[in-house]
Amino acid sequence: MVGSMTVEPGPRTRPPFGPAAFQLVLLRRMADFQPDLAEEGRRRLGASLADQREANRRWQAMVRSRSRGALARYRSVLGPADRTEHRRIGDLECEALMWPVPLWPDLRFEVLAAPDGAVWNEWLVRAPGARGPALESPQDLRPWSATVDEVARAFAPVRPMEGTAPTRWRLAFTAQGRSCVAEFTYGLLQRVSWQDEGT
Repeated sequence: MVGSMTVEPGPRTRPPFGPAAFQLVLLRRMADFQPDLAEEGRRRLGASLADQREANRRWQAMVRSRSRGALARYRSVLGPADRTEHRRIGDLECEALMWPVPLWPDLRFEVLAAPDGAVWNEWLVRAPGARGPALESPQDLRPWSATVDEVARAFAPVRPMEGTAPTRWRLAFTAQGRSCVAEFTYGLLQRVSWQDEGT
């Protein structure tokens, strides 16, 4: 009889992979340098460690998939870009797309894409109109306080160095008689190491 039938619960539907899950992916990479800040960010997103591991697993699966290009992947995850502008870098033409990242209200996640849709760069930048930090000495370089471009301008000339992973950048420069190396993840400053010249 229909009235006596029991219905087994169906498989649990996974929530869509959106901006919150994407921020968990950013935090997972930053945790290699700043575990306390990354944990605080995860809690602000209301996510557990299991949520973060699942977000990272799903993101890696999307990255490895050949079903869509990198730009299409970002659009599907983050939605329409908050801002899009045409740029020329040397002789190259590209499109810069920016999305808000609520964990860092003064920043935007920027993707630089070639006319054919290939992604050249993907990192965090200061939001248009937002005031950046005052960077006058290495002591001003606090974790998560500045972007690659801001450090490069403040301590020019700088020497780009190869990062230790695809999402990492390093800049070498001299400030106050010290040789410094600033390390970034997704374009956001993580730490600075320095030594007195001649040591």
